[in-house]
Amino acid sequence: MIFKYSVVGIAVGAALMATPVMAQAPNEANIEHIQVTGRTFNDYKVGSASGAMRGDIQLMDTPQSVNVIPDFVTDEQLATNLAEVLVNDSSVTAGTTRWNRQVFSVRGFELDSGNGYLINGHQQWSHYVQPIETLQQVEVLKGPSSMLYGQSGPGGLVNMVTKKPTYDPLLNIGFDTDGYGSTRVQLDAGGSLNEAQSLRYRGVLVKQDTQYWREYSTTNENQERDRWLGYLNLEYDISDELLLSVKYDHTQDKAGIDAGGWLDKQGNVIGDAKTIWDAPWAFTDNTVSNLGADLTWHMSDDWQVKLGYNDQQFNRQRFDSAPQYTLDPFSAGYSIKPFDRYDDWQHKTAFVDFTGEFELAGVGHQLLIGANYLDYFYQQQILRGATQTVLPGQIVIKPNLDYHTGKKGTLSEYNYYGFYLQDLVTLNEQWKLLAGVRYDEQKKDGYGENSYAVSPKFGLIYSPMDNGNIYFNYSKSFTPQGAVNDEFDVNNGLNLKPEYGIQYELGTKWELLNDSLLLTAAIFDITLENITISETLLEPIGDYTDITTQGGKQKHQGFEFGAQGKVADSWFITSSMMYLDAEYQTGDAREGKTPIDAPEWSANIWTRYEVTDKFAMNFGAIYVGERFADTDNTITKDDYVRFDIGAAYNLAILGKEVGIRANVRNLFDTEYIEGGQYNMVTLGQDRNFSIALEAKF
Repeated sequence: MIFKYSVVGIAVGAALMATPVMAQAPNEANIEHIQVTGRTFNDYKVGSASGAMRGDIQLMDTPQSVNVIPDFVTDEQLATNLAEVLVNDSSVTAGTTRWNRQVFSVRGFELDSGNGYLINGHQQWSHYVQPIETLQQVEVLKGPSSMLYGQSGPGGLVNMVTKKPTYDPLLNIGFDTDGYGSTRVQLDAGGSLNEAQSLRYRGVLVKQDTQYWREYSTTNENQERDRWLGYLNLEYDISDELLLSVKYDHTQDKAGIDAGGWLDKQGNVIGDAKTIWDAPWAFTDNTVSNLGADLTWHMSDDWQVKLGYNDQQFNRQRFDSAPQYTLDPFSAGYSIKPFDRYDDWQHKTAFVDFTGEFELAGVGHQLLIGANYLDYFYQQQILRGATQTVLPGQIVIKPNLDYHTGKKGTLSEYNYYGFYLQDLVTLNEQWKLLAGVRYDEQKKDGYGENSYAVSPKFGLIYSPMDNGNIYFNYSKSFTPQGAVNDEFDVNNGLNLKPEYGIQYELGTKWELLNDSLLLTAAIFDITLENITISETLLEPIGDYTDITTQGGKQKHQGFEFGAQGKVADSWFITSSMMYLDAEYQTGDAREGKTPIDAPEWSANIWTRYEVTDKFAMNFGAIYVGERFADTDNTITKDDYVRFDIGAAYNLAILGKEVGIRANVRNLFDTEYIEGGQYNMVTLGQDRNFSIALEAKF
């Protein structure tokens, strides 16, 4: 499959490069381009989010809480993965990093790896550590977004926007390392491939070797990770009105497995914080490829059509030791249940958006009519080994397992499509109205063979002043649930209804200090309905011992504040905080309990102070409140505050701009737990120093 993509990518590139004569037509020589000449670092504030309204509509005209994290903020922080980007939004809470993947919750609801993440508006299978070196910005869309994107959770979505080709030549080479000896080399290049600048490219290459701080219990060796990434985006102006964009990326990511630490009943870490219970030979090897294309037709100054397609192939081998949680692994040891497993995921997505602006009866309209589609495929092949008992400090023999000899699992396939209509109506200078509706249907063979839903959205914006507004929104999400599949369940075979998330949000946004500082606040109320409830029967009915029903609820209420931008001539800030009250209303053992990784309070701040034109300093702090580590709410993870500092200096060497950056993460060496359940918690890294060099040619 990889070879097939490489051939297609080369063929597309060759075909585009073979058209320089067409590109030099007289009518294209006078195209006016808006060019970005470089990074200024003058502002942390971003004015629009492409994912919030499926278009570049200003945040002030978006009746929804949205946070945009630009790449120059995370470059300052020397972020290496999506978790280190999303710490800049306090509504996002980290979960487990088990099996070389990352789990997050937004407003207390866990994001599903199948429908909680987007790349340029395409649903993305994200069961791995998403690369961030290709990203221009990360958008956190808060609250239900099913009206525009279909099946998704009630907490929100994370939309990753990739870097675009440039008109002018661009070549940046970077290198960073840290106190454990990890290294990362990056190359970011762009520019035009012909004189008319109608054919442009952007390419990114990354090679990363990570040495983690945690050690295997049997060998005291550190966990390691080896990753490389290639990204190419080509843009071609077929005509003045027609733009073709072709994107290809490939990730190869192999890492030792660290399923996480273990907590005892009091919430204390079992053993040393650095201890990895997995065997040192356990690994996960991810191969991910995306090939996509977008075609945009500007029918006029006010109307356009955009078509998009993406084919994602995700293959993973997981040779796992699967350690079994135990309260006392030192006296009698602990068990491992090894297996070799191969997973094959295939995501094909497509959309068409028709957008336009017009005036009718003195009222302005920004109209969106569209449809999107997903073709999902998954199959697993696995071979299991014998259970072993392991004692810390003893060598564990690697079992002779090969998934090729294992049994293939049942195919999982479904087709999913949706149609949507949205209109942002400008009633007058002070009032705007947003109304939208969507119809979705999922077709699947076997259990839960058909699901459909109607997802409305309503918003209202009142602007008492030019630089501020107050908004209200109502939105709904849906997530298909399949069917009961348990021969001992009374309702075995019952098709379950989708879960529905309903949100009411009241917020305000203000641009201050000559529009250089954006302040936001929001109050939200989200209810998740149709939660599945599985219980044991008080008295068996024949062979039936269990019963599964629906009707439970999960209610999350809270408020948020945010600040982003310039607060003084040399001082910039991005900051947020959230209060959350989350509980189950299920009528079973979860009744009144709080979900895992849903802290009552969380906050963050990152600032930049420019001492001179060449020298700047940074300061950051992250606070996460106490969270539960189990659904019974008997095990807790303590609250914590982590402090980070950094400094950057720019100088000229041989006429080229060179940047030097040094950061210290977890300055006071605080011991803390990032997230996860009691039997697979992610422990916060100890104090770590990192340094980076970047040369711009």
